Amino acid sequence: MFVSAIIAAGGRGLRLGADRPKQFLEIGGRSILEASVGALAASNRIDEIVVALPDDHLAAAGEGWAGVAKPIAFVAGGPRRQDSVANAFAKAAGHADVIVIHDAARPFVTADMIARTIDAAHVHGAAIAAIPARDTVKQTGDPDSDGSRPIRATIPRDTVFLAQTPQAFRRDVLARAIAEGASIDATDEAMLVERLGLPVRVVEGDLRNIKITTAEDLAFARRAASGNADSNSVMRIGNGYDLHTLAAGRPLILAGVKIPFELGLSGHSDADIVCHAVTDAILGAANAGDIGRMFPDTDPKWKDANSIALLKGAVARVNADGYRVSNVDVTVIAQKPKLLPYLDQMRANLAAALGVNERAVSVKGKTNEGVDSMGRGESMAAHAVALLISP
Repeated sequence: MFVSAIIAAGGRGLRLGADRPKQFLEIGGRSILEASVGALAASNRIDEIVVALPDDHLAAAGEGWAGVAKPIAFVAGGPRRQDSVANAFAKAAGHADVIVIHDAARPFVTADMIARTIDAAHVHGAAIAAIPARDTVKQTGDPDSDGSRPIRATIPRDTVFLAQTPQAFRRDVLARAIAEGASIDATDEAMLVERLGLPVRVVEGDLRNIKITTAEDLAFARRAASGNADSNSVMRIGNGYDLHTLAAGRPLILAGVKIPFELGLSGHSDADIVCHAVTDAILGAANAGDIGRMFPDTDPKWKDANSIALLKGAVARVNADGYRVSNVDVTVIAQKPKLLPYLDQMRANLAAALGVNERAVSVKGKTNEGVDSMGRGESMAAHAVALLISP
């Protein structure tokens, strides 16, 4: 199943009162937009991303996205959200089975929530993430002169859900909703589908999947991104280690980068020791096992597997448990070759897989000073430390 993701980032966020559109404000060392793109790019269910931006930001849109490990394109937004989505839909792959729409202002979306929404849309045609109302819900009339409102009815709260994004649609359903709803002002695409009389399903959302709208929301998001949302915030540290011998006839792949060298690392998968060490570090931090249990080398489907893909699977696993990667530090021990020319691309690949900014990823190369098998150039090893947060 091919899935295209649309990020609605064409608005101005005037309610926030900032000096620039809110999607370009910073949380946790990167912009809100970068965080949202990173979250979608980290999902192994998303195949491409199309971002709708304010037209005056389109010229610089292609800068700084080299680390995103998914095809990404940019289009000009429109005067309304649905116009921005329509422009992005026209740019998305024509063969996409499902289209996911996500607000740029919701940077804390998880891979598990994305997957739930896609699966429900694939079966039913349309689905949205939403959270149940927790308070008693009152329907009111218009305000009186003193600002108070009369209550008209009390609505059973077990039937009331607060819509979030992602929202996902089979491509044919969304195409019809956009075409037939062009003259209707809608707050989301699900409303356009509802007006067609087609079913829209609700799947479980997440209270942490906040939409940044006000200054208070922004302050909370910044605390959450730094791991200090409230007194109950949790930080977990994990470490990972991997070592493989070098052998002729194998490619040398480190952090997804194919490095020219006469030897490569031996192993069941592509033997990417950097990805393996980072995978163990984040799984260990979340007490979620290790790479050997999650991707056993006794299973033939992991033969020559791309370890960046395995790392993304581990990220999805810890995201589903409520954790997000804060930062990672990696040390690669190799006598030869020199790794300095490849470190920036290694950091970029890891950042994209982890769903974080490149500034949150450190990769260092060290030799073993001629000592033991690493020093003799017979093997390589990697050590990794990862910090996870759970707002």
